[in-house]
Amino acid sequence: MEKTTPPDGKKPQIATMEALSVAIGVSRPTLSRYFQDPASVSRSSVDRIREGLERVEYVPNFFATRMNRKSTGMIGVIIPYLNDLFFTRLLEAIEIAAMEAGFTVISQCSHSDPAIEARAVETFMSMNVDGALVVPLGNQSDLDACKRLNARLPLVLVDSRPKPLSELDFIGTDHVQSTGLMTEYLCRVGAPPVFLAMPRVNFNAVERENAYLSKMHELGHAPMVIGTDSLNEDGHFEAHGQVVLAEQFARGALVDATILAVNDRVALGALRAAWQYGLQPGALRHGGLRIAGHDDFPLCDYTTPRITTVSQNVDAIGRAAVARLTDRIRAENKADGQIVQLFDGVLKVRESA
Repeated sequence: MEKTTPPDGKKPQIATMEALSVAIGVSRPTLSRYFQDPASVSRSSVDRIREGLERVEYVPNFFATRMNRKSTGMIGVIIPYLNDLFFTRLLEAIEIAAMEAGFTVISQCSHSDPAIEARAVETFMSMNVDGALVVPLGNQSDLDACKRLNARLPLVLVDSRPKPLSELDFIGTDHVQSTGLMTEYLCRVGAPPVFLAMPRVNFNAVERENAYLSKMHELGHAPMVIGTDSLNEDGHFEAHGQVVLAEQFARGALVDATILAVNDRVALGALRAAWQYGLQPGALRHGGLRIAGHDDFPLCDYTTPRITTVSQNVDAIGRAAVARLTDRIRAENKADGQIVQLFDGVLKVRESA
């Protein structure tokens, strides 16, 4: 077939598959089979279609080409926040693993709102995604919505596990190991740590607080937990850490203590409070104020001082979550026993502690 180029160099734009079939001289059903699976079309038809596509501007409608397929090739992902770089890293790991497995990721953010989280669940069901990975908000999550989703399609919980949904597959970090690792380190090189918590609405936060208490008792130290009550209105982790420690520093308390923050974002707020009161965390390894966190937030290596923390294996969590979901999809969601896969954290020692 001779190739021709329009005088102005621009290819004609084709909007529909019907118009494309006329433009390149191939039937509509043949085109549909080609876009679903080129191997299902004869070699001569494949050559004719590819030559025709070089002469026009046409992008197949993603949803239209999947309407009659058993699989849409899509998986849904719900994350709780867009302003948290941890979830950005997790979504990146999931997307890369999904692409390697031949799936397209449709992501939704619940924006700390259970109503939006529930709407995202309904959206995925209406789109007939092949499966879903959900990172729950916390106690405020619409757990009934997750149950409805699980009844309709393969579902794997990632990073955070609500106890009412503990029977579902879960991929995340072993917080008993990771928090215990940090607690033990801090006790070994200085004063036993005070745990800078957050209001108990986050499943991971509660697990880490309990892991701290257990490890402190195991080591023979008296635990001390602060920050379980909300002292700031905006609810951001950084602001919470700053307000809680500023209140302590203002009355001369904990100025030479070891602080283990529930996560790195709370630790960032704690560093800000220390700066406000002229304190230098980590200046003296065996004395003076020390501040540590959890997660290895991407900014931890660029603060002053750099934050000592525990790194979660985000890449492995993302890969494992996608692998488990694709196994469930290929098995048509037939029950084969619950999977709970937990990854160890790795200590990252820096200047702050």
